[in-house]
Amino acid sequence: MSSDDKLIIETPEQTALEFPLAGIGSRSLALAIDMLLQFGFLIILGTIAGIISIAGFFPQFGKQWTYAILILAVFILQFGYFSFFEAIWNGRTPGKRWTHLRVITDSGRPIGTQEAILRNLMRIVDALPSIYAVGIITSLISPQNKRIGDYVAGTVVVHERAAEGGQTIWDSPAIQTLAAPQSRTLSPAELQLVEAFLERRTSLQEDIRRNMARQIAERLNRGPHNSHDIIPEPEKYLEALAEQARSVARFR
Repeated sequence: MSSDDKLIIETPEQTALEFPLAGIGSRSLALAIDMLLQFGFLIILGTIAGIISIAGFFPQFGKQWTYAILILAVFILQFGYFSFFEAIWNGRTPGKRWTHLRVITDSGRPIGTQEAILRNLMRIVDALPSIYAVGIITSLISPQNKRIGDYVAGTVVVHERAAEGGQTIWDSPAIQTLAAPQSRTLSPAELQLVEAFLERRTSLQEDIRRNMARQIAERLNRGPHNSHDIIPEPEKYLEALAEQARSVARFR
């Protein structure tokens, strides 16, 4: 949820984490830095293409092929730059790293390659008719400063803030616990078990409800690739697993 320009996330340990939402100003600064880097890459590509054309390298291709390859490279750079960096840098581009911004999912988890590609493909729409007019207008009327790409991908841009020891709060144990369920993929039978419990839990006695949640969570956390750690909040763990499974199913 969001409140007073903040994204508030509750971890499975019932620790509330607050992230200040990134506004148009900070996001525009990050975008300007990224566009300057892209412009630098374009200058390098143009210089290389010019040298190849003038020097007559690869004569079998001719100048037209050289220009076609250059145009393709420009297209890939323009639309692949953001997706590539956000996918490998956990929601950050060079511009976002410089301005201490990060893209995360609405539920507070790190974005994956799918979200990175989806939100950046929508830059084509956000950039219309020019200078990101659609994206700016959408961000101004959005409670979480979202552009269309964020709505489609289910993401939000936040400010990073430092935690103790100089690390960012994103690297803190609480966030790592929050993100942990992503590594666990439920089978159809396991998902059915979790959803059956979540639907019936309000009708159960408190002690039975806690024991069932703990047993199911321990069963799902048991396996060659799981840590066997004690789960402090079994019900929230099951909720996170179910939500992750639903999110995956929505994109199939």
